Amino acid sequence: MTLGYLLTVGTFTGIFMILTLSLNILTGYAKQVSLGHAAFFGIGAYAAAILATKFGLSFWAALPCVVAVTTVVGIFLGLPSLRVSHDFLVLSTIGLNFIVGSVFKYFSFFGGSMGIVDIPTPTFFGKAFGTVGYFGLTFAFVTLAVLTSIYFSRTWGRLAMEAFGEDETAAKAMGINVAKFKIYAFAISSAYAGIAGALWAHYVGSVFPENFGFDRSIDILAMLVLGGLGTIRGAVFGALLLQVLPEALRFIQDYRMLVSGAVLALMMVFQPMGLLGKGSFLYLRSLGILRHFRRGVASGAP
Repeated sequence: MTLGYLLTVGTFTGIFMILTLSLNILTGYAKQVSLGHAAFFGIGAYAAAILATKFGLSFWAALPCVVAVTTVVGIFLGLPSLRVSHDFLVLSTIGLNFIVGSVFKYFSFFGGSMGIVDIPTPTFFGKAFGTVGYFGLTFAFVTLAVLTSIYFSRTWGRLAMEAFGEDETAAKAMGINVAKFKIYAFAISSAYAGIAGALWAHYVGSVFPENFGFDRSIDILAMLVLGGLGTIRGAVFGALLLQVLPEALRFIQDYRMLVSGAVLALMMVFQPMGLLGKGSFLYLRSLGILRHFRRGVASGAP
C-alpha cells in the first residue's frame, strides 16, 4: 500500500467520522432515529459544488453558506418530527433519501444524472491542497467536530435531549421544551453533515446523485451503532472500523465483504451496546487497564 492510498483512505475515514458524530447528536442523544442522514450529506456536497462551479466561490467562502443551507434544511425537515412518533419518523427519513436524490437527478440545475464535475481543490494562500494537505485539513475539521461534540455533551441541551429521548411525556412534565430541542438536534446534526459534504465534494472533485442514496444512510447509522450509540468515542471508532476493515481485507478480494459483514454481525450479537458503548466489554476492560496503570503510577511501581 502506498502512502497516497493510505492518506486517501484516511481522508474518507475523517469525513465519515464527522458524519457519524453528526448523527450521534440526532440519534444518539435525542433518540430521533434517522435513515435519511445521507440526504443532509448530499445537500452539503451539492451546495458546495454549485457555489464553487456556478458562482466561483472558494472553499472557505462557500463553507459558511453550506453550513447555513444545511442547517435551514435540517430545521425545515425536522418539523415533521414534532408531529409523528418514532416509527413514522423512521419512515419519513427513508423517504427523504429518495426525495433529495430525485431532485438532484431530475433537475438540470443540479446536473441531473451526470452530476457536477470539475469542483476545484481548496487552496490556502494560493497553494492547492495536495493529498497530505487535504488529509490534514480533514482531520482539523474532525478535531473541531470532536471538541464541539465534547462541549455539547456537557451542556443542558444534551441532558434535555436524552430526557425526552427516553420518555417524552415525562420530559414535558419536567418543563422541557421538547419541540425546541428536537429542532436543535436536527439543526446541529445537519450542520455537521454539511461540512462533511463540502469536504467530500472538494476532495473527490465531483458529485453524483448515487453518492448520497439510502445505502449511504445505512452505512452512517451502522457506524454509529457499531461504535456505541450516544458516545463520542463510539462514533469516531465506528467510522474508523467500517472504513478501514473492508480495505484491510482486500487481500481476500471477492470474499472481503462477506467476511467483514460476518465480523460485524458477530460483534453486534455479542456486543449489542456497541464496541465502545456504555457498558460494553471493550470499554469496561479499557477502563480497568487505565485504573490499574494509574494505581501503578501513583504507587511508584514500574
